[in-house]
Amino acid sequence: VQLQASGGGLVQPGGSLRLSCAYSGFSLEHYAIGWFRQAPGKEREEVSCIDTNGNTYYADSAKGRFTISSDNAKNTVRLQMSSLKPDDTALYFCATNLFVYGSGCPVGDFSQWGQGTLVTVSS
Repeated sequence: VQLQASGGGLVQPGGSLRLSCAYSGFSLEHYAIGWFRQAPGKEREEVSCIDTNGNTYYADSAKGRFTISSDNAKNTVRLQMSSLKPDDTALYFCATNLFVYGSGCPVGDFSQWGQGTLVTVSS
């Protein structure tokens, strides 16, 4: 089982980024995948999730600005982020919980996670 996030970088406030999570060894048809972020001095936050039925979840901080989507043919989950703010600066990673078959969103406690990608929002 592997998850690998990519697509982070430096962006100005108000800008956009698209993150990708490539996963293998399990299926989104059976396990939800969540996007989490961790910033220094802040609690880890699950910003978005997509479940086995394609239902989506967004934290209040992400609603209206972030969009999660899946490409099942490529085993990839993407997070389109727009109107980025300095408060969005964090390490973003994707994760799943393989202990809960048919899991819904949010993922919450996860059992598998991948290396993150750093998003820096700064002028």
